[in-house]
Amino acid sequence: MAERREQIMDGRAIQRTLERMAREIVERNDGTEGLSLIGIYRRGVELAERIAAEIETSEGQRPPVGTLDITLYRDDLMAIGPRPVVGETRLPKEGIDGRVLVIVDDVLFTGRTARAAMDELADFGRPARIYLCVLVDRGGRELPIQPDVVGRHVEVLHGERVEVLVEEEDGRTAVELVTESKEG
Repeated sequence: MAERREQIMDGRAIQRTLERMAREIVERNDGTEGLSLIGIYRRGVELAERIAAEIETSEGQRPPVGTLDITLYRDDLMAIGPRPVVGETRLPKEGIDGRVLVIVDDVLFTGRTARAAMDELADFGRPARIYLCVLVDRGGRELPIQPDVVGRHVEVLHGERVEVLVEEEDGRTAVELVTESKEG
């Protein structure tokens, strides 16, 4: 199996998109009061940090950022093996009760990751509101979950996937459409 990669967003396009998403989050919340960003481990964490920095630049106040690892809340936990790698869940020191939370993820596909994130957050408290913010919505939902803030909609065909690359994890920043192809 070989794969073909097509870049659909470069680092600059992602930066412009995150700037727009940050403005939209502030607008939806009518400012930064009571706002916290929660990045889904791995790449959602980096995107949440970048959005928080954009909000700080434009509003003069950086919202708290937390991290969420949904591994143990997945509905396919048994399918991923007997020893899943679990990252760190670290909520903002302000807690989540009564706050407006923005769950940040890289790609929205089936909706199962977002559902697992909400399930985990419910174990920690009761936020006033939860928004779902994704860099890429690729469609294909299996659950009735829709994002509130979307960077870009990408049509993805069978045999294709969207990969978000961030400097901190991958050494470069881009969004790529990856197509599996059979050679032979």
